[in-house]
Amino acid sequence: MAELEATQAAVARAESDLRQASATVRSNDRVVEVTVGAQGELTKLNFLDNKHQSMTGPQLAASILEAAQKGRAQIARRVMDTFAPFTQPGPEGSMRRGIDLDWDRIFGSALSADGQAGSGRSRRNRLRDEIDEDTE
Repeated sequence: MAELEATQAAVARAESDLRQASATVRSNDRVVEVTVGAQGELTKLNFLDNKHQSMTGPQLAASILEAAQKGRAQIARRVMDTFAPFTQPGPEGSMRRGIDLDWDRIFGSALSADGQAGSGRSRRNRLRDEIDEDTE
């Protein structure tokens, strides 16, 4: 019971910390800077050095979308890193098994900007599939 209560308290602390999370990133062309909130929402948009004035609408839109996607990927990575300990089994003799999360299903396209998009299965299941499919 103490282990369960400790895990619940740790999850509550993690959730509390993540509620305040944000990521501020710039587009690759350094035209825009965006801040993305804890749930991937755009909370701030800055145009840097008035570079946007010489751009076409589609170019500017692409810069904004690129920066927003990079921010969403950073937030997604932070959430994954924060909850990673809960996806692993507990120490020897522990009752905690670890939860199996499908990060691609949870974050969708947010992970693709960070190079983490996958086949829709969690990393643990992909590893199991590879082991199961290995006939030698």
